[in-house]
Amino acid sequence: MFIAMNRFKVAAGSEEAFEALWKNRDSSLAEMPGFVGFHLLRGPRNAEEGYTLYASHTLWKTEDDFAAWTRSENFRKAHRNAGQNKNLYKGPPLFEGFTVVEGA
Repeated sequence: MFIAMNRFKVAAGSEEAFEALWKNRDSSLAEMPGFVGFHLLRGPRNAEEGYTLYASHTLWKTEDDFAAWTRSENFRKAHRNAGQNKNLYKGPPLFEGFTVVEGA
């Protein structure tokens, strides 16, 4: 298994708009070979720096399945409007990829 995560610093006060974007997006992840699951996670709020931490978390059968998603037309469609909401973020997302060593 492979876990792909993107961490987002969402500007304080923009949390509702950010969550609405994700909830209302047109996702085709389930159509992709090797896709297992998705979660959008809300983390702690950093009042000093003015953001709430979020992570998108996708689970894939293999890292190759994830890589195929990033090269697909479905990926391009899912991310084509990503730059339109820069005001919601405090910087670009941070990608982290993990190979599952042990899990249930």
